[in-house]
Amino acid sequence: MSDAAAILTGPVYGGYQYAYPHKTAYGPLARPVRLRELWAEEPKTGLFLYAHVPFCAMRCGFCNLFTLTRGEGQVGPYLDALRLQAETVAESLGAVRVARMAIGGGTPTFLAPPDLDRLFRDLRATFGATPAAVPTSIETAPGTTTPDRLSVLRAHGVERVSIGIESFRADETRAMGRPQSRGAVEAALGAIRDAAIPVLNIDLIYGAAGQTPESFLESVEAALAWEPEELFLYPLYVRPLTGLGRRGGSADDDRAWDARRLAIYRAARDRLRAAGYAQGSMRMFRRRPEAPWGPAYDCARDGMVGLGAGARSYTATLHYSTPYAVGQAGIAEIIADYVARDAGRHGRADYGAWLDDEDRRRRFVMMHLLQCTGVPLQAYADHFGASLLDDLPNLSSLAEAGLATLSSDSLALTESGLERSDAIGPWLQASATRERMRAFALR
Repeated sequence: MSDAAAILTGPVYGGYQYAYPHKTAYGPLARPVRLRELWAEEPKTGLFLYAHVPFCAMRCGFCNLFTLTRGEGQVGPYLDALRLQAETVAESLGAVRVARMAIGGGTPTFLAPPDLDRLFRDLRATFGATPAAVPTSIETAPGTTTPDRLSVLRAHGVERVSIGIESFRADETRAMGRPQSRGAVEAALGAIRDAAIPVLNIDLIYGAAGQTPESFLESVEAALAWEPEELFLYPLYVRPLTGLGRRGGSADDDRAWDARRLAIYRAARDRLRAAGYAQGSMRMFRRRPEAPWGPAYDCARDGMVGLGAGARSYTATLHYSTPYAVGQAGIAEIIADYVARDAGRHGRADYGAWLDDEDRRRRFVMMHLLQCTGVPLQAYADHFGASLLDDLPNLSSLAEAGLATLSSDSLALTESGLERSDAIGPWLQASATRERMRAFALR
């Protein structure tokens, strides 16, 4: 890590560090490892169970997620494969306790109601995981947020529905390669509220061509009218092999786009705070404090079991998944390979990234520092047997640059640091991991 002062003069939006190591740091393992051996000594009393549905009705211009827009006719074979994987993984891991569950994609509500119902029944049959017993979230999009699908979610006890609205303005969604009607958006939000799902999250994206703080605030106000329990603000990125990437992205130069996104973010952040939302990270705002329930879970400590093509699994020493692609041909090839796998292949990891001591320490820091609560110093010392600044002394330069405050209890980002989370995240990467990411060949 260089001195953190450079963060103040460099790009504000370097990259979204939502996981570490990033999937572009993964590759074929030199020696595949059986899941039974990999998980043998891992704690399994508080796991995150994630199922990936890699299908969407359309591909948004900004999207680089692992999702296919030609999913018709593939759902049945895909769910058969996911069931086989779930049975194999559950048998390999032995006794487990699921603490959190999420269904992501893609657009999970691309599935028809009977298929959605089947997915939840399969997760219960294989892992004993049910939304009625653990906090469970699912992602959706306006076009597939229908009363019959929501009825399935409600029947299974799903607590949280996260809907990607991005913007309530047609000109801005068109600029992002996401054409949608305001009527469809309002109908979807109304259906969620009618279904009485306890937690509604609305995702908004800022930074589209022509967007201003004033125009984005129109979307913030439209979202607030639905009184969502949560609201996430995502900066727009233009990534390779996406629709916007092929189109040429933003009309601004990088510095002007940085400045415009930052101005929009600040205006929206201030409005949400004024509306009574507590900020949890650069992106996350909650209307009321989260009321924890279900088994204890710590994302920086506990493992994750990912099911489906594109899903990642985490142990303390190995993060693994299927391969990753952005282009439709590459994604289709990976899904076809996943569907063709037998139980033997589902029972071992052959693609991923091993975490050394430095990676594990940096991951712990990232998972805490990029949240408003910051890194708990005693928890770090208890976990790694050393003090944070002894292990990573350059973290002190964050405080020297005014990007963080260091107390006897924690290292936490200041407001200036929080709004530069997408610069601090990449800054925290280990050099070897960063080099693997740079060398990754997108397809």
